[in-house]
Amino acid sequence: MPEVEQPLNLQASAPATNGASSGTSILVIDDEAAIRESLEVLLTLEGYTVRLTADGEEGLRVLELENFDLVLLDLALPGQSGIELLPQIRERQPELPVIMITAYGTVDNVVEAVRAGAENFVQKPWDNEKLLADIRSAVARHRAEEENLQLKRTLKQRYNFSNIVGKSEIMLRVFDLVAQVAPSRSTVLIQGESGTGKELIAKAIHSHSPRRDKPFVPINTGAMPSELLESTLFGHVKGAFTSAIASKKGLFEVANGGTLFLDEIATMGTDTQAKILRVLQDRRFMHLGGIQEIQVDVRIIAATNVDLRQAVRDGKFREDLFYRLNVITVDLPPLRSRREDIPLLAQHFLDFYAKENDMAPRKLSADAMRALVDYEWPGNVRELENSIERGVVLSSGPIIGSDLLPGHITGRSFQDALLEHNPNASLFNILEDIERRIIIEKLERCNWNQTDAAEQFHIPLSTLNQKIKRMNIEIRKRGRE
Repeated sequence: MPEVEQPLNLQASAPATNGASSGTSILVIDDEAAIRESLEVLLTLEGYTVRLTADGEEGLRVLELENFDLVLLDLALPGQSGIELLPQIRERQPELPVIMITAYGTVDNVVEAVRAGAENFVQKPWDNEKLLADIRSAVARHRAEEENLQLKRTLKQRYNFSNIVGKSEIMLRVFDLVAQVAPSRSTVLIQGESGTGKELIAKAIHSHSPRRDKPFVPINTGAMPSELLESTLFGHVKGAFTSAIASKKGLFEVANGGTLFLDEIATMGTDTQAKILRVLQDRRFMHLGGIQEIQVDVRIIAATNVDLRQAVRDGKFREDLFYRLNVITVDLPPLRSRREDIPLLAQHFLDFYAKENDMAPRKLSADAMRALVDYEWPGNVRELENSIERGVVLSSGPIIGSDLLPGHITGRSFQDALLEHNPNASLFNILEDIERRIIIEKLERCNWNQTDAAEQFHIPLSTLNQKIKRMNIEIRKRGRE
């Protein structure tokens, strides 16, 4: 499994006093001298460093030599248009935000610019305050992304924890604890709500321990009945029970020398708990139906999403086993308690699923990011990951808006989002867009198998294929189950 951003009648604004614009450089590419001069005055008064160019060729040449925080790009340029120039800017500096400026703000122009990767779209004559606000927002997101990349590099150098993302104080304390306990032989108990990443933490502990070259064996103890669980953990001899037609090793033997991760340990029956306790104490066990003791060297990492102390008080969990497991406890916070990590996690999943689906890099619009940060995330990181995967798969351009997030996150219906994006859309266009996205989502759920999708839609395969062709849906190859 894996681990964001954003738009003139000239009324001079007061110079920036908070230092927010200090050190920020903006490249203006516009063929109208009056526009360039107006923007230069406006942005310079705000504290920005401004570089002016009159055409795309000059703009690209400057980009090769200098670094910028944002580009203001005219749509109608001599030679290459702004739309044609935008991919070349992206090729040189993929993360650089670009705001498109035009005197012709048609819906088609807006859609084309956003799909090409424009951060925003401003129509002449512009509102100074709105333009400045959009610039501040885009620059802030660009810098946050740069900081996130640097943070990832720093964390990788310090911890080298693959796929665990976070910069909040509470997660940095978790990272410190993991790094400290990993080299030991001690049993570890990981506590946290469902979806917080307990198995990732367990893998990090194992991969940074002396056992890293030995097996890491995970098992969800709540996913099987007690009899099957014991056979799976301890193995059995031939004839131990009706279906035991051959002897079989258990996971304790498979994990010998390595780590056994027992997830949802609170669901384990008391008889199985007693046997686990004996392995922890004596490092010995017997196959089901066997008489010979087997000695193993296995580190136990257990995880639970319930309060084990309360389970002990309720008589549902053995007190002696609890204290054997609770040697070192790692408490994973819910996502709502570390909201500052949400942009970093979101970008991590955007990068992962864009790459997995052979798509160009994706980013979130400002309103989509606000919706993610404001949401309570009862499903924690796993729910965030699923929401980002959905947005990536349904997206047709580099910017993912809030309309591609699940409605319960944004608090509005998909139809509302469509109408807000294009209030003049016809009923036919709205329904076709909805149908297209439903088909893409179903194909994603079916691992892009058209036959399975057609069966689930209860329509002929030929009908589905006709819709896919008519709606220009790109069929992606997926290796992930």
